[in-house]
Amino acid sequence: MTTLAAAGSQRYAWLLLAFPLAGAVILLLGGKRTNSWGHLVGATMPVAAFAYGVVAFVTMLSYPAAQRSRDLHLFNWIDVGTFRVDIGLQLDQLSICFVLLITGVGALIHIFAVGYMAHDPERRRFFGYMNLFLAAMLLLVLADNYLGLYAGWEGVGLASYLLIGFWYFKPTAATAAKKAFIANRVGDAGLSIAIMLMFATFGTIQFAGVFSAAPSAGSTTLTAICLLLLLAPAASPPSCRCSPGCWTQWRAPPRYPR
Repeated sequence: MTTLAAAGSQRYAWLLLAFPLAGAVILLLGGKRTNSWGHLVGATMPVAAFAYGVVAFVTMLSYPAAQRSRDLHLFNWIDVGTFRVDIGLQLDQLSICFVLLITGVGALIHIFAVGYMAHDPERRRFFGYMNLFLAAMLLLVLADNYLGLYAGWEGVGLASYLLIGFWYFKPTAATAAKKAFIANRVGDAGLSIAIMLMFATFGTIQFAGVFSAAPSAGSTTLTAICLLLLLAPAASPPSCRCSPGCWTQWRAPPRYPR
């Protein structure tokens, strides 16, 4: 399948990242001034991202099957010697399915959290972390190269750490957040080494370049890269434990110590 440049409404795919990222910036930097209405902003952003995701999906269906992989170049990120990385988004059948899943389920979770966190004085901060998690997850599934994917992975790890330790005054929450942070570093090491091996072997870390060059690479190198890539998700523990809004903990949020 040939990857073409994004056209039509898909040229605005950057909105998928912009909506939740804007919500996180407003809620986390706006401070207590946003306490009264911050949850509304936090819940609106994933809904807006989901609405655009549906538009992008419908646009994709209008293309022939062989032309549904589209790439949107955003900006040049790193250009050092032969190492060049551009930030771009790849819209194809797989990524758009993840976009609809992340934004659709994420919107429902945000709406549910409006009531669940109603009595928490730090509700605005919780929605800021949730929006940050959503933006990082979307970058993870939409990036068109492995370094962009790595940046999204790190963002997801940071947001998970912040959410797990949201009620930081609870020893169990603080301990769980530290354990998750340390475990994620193991996965990060494997992923970063795999990216280095890719560049040394293929001369690129773009998905299109790696996939086209992989058949000619040695089986030992490919096996090492695959094992290192698998190490990242295997080393990461479930992030829902001890986090606010966990579906297994149906109880009111705790009161903050005075």
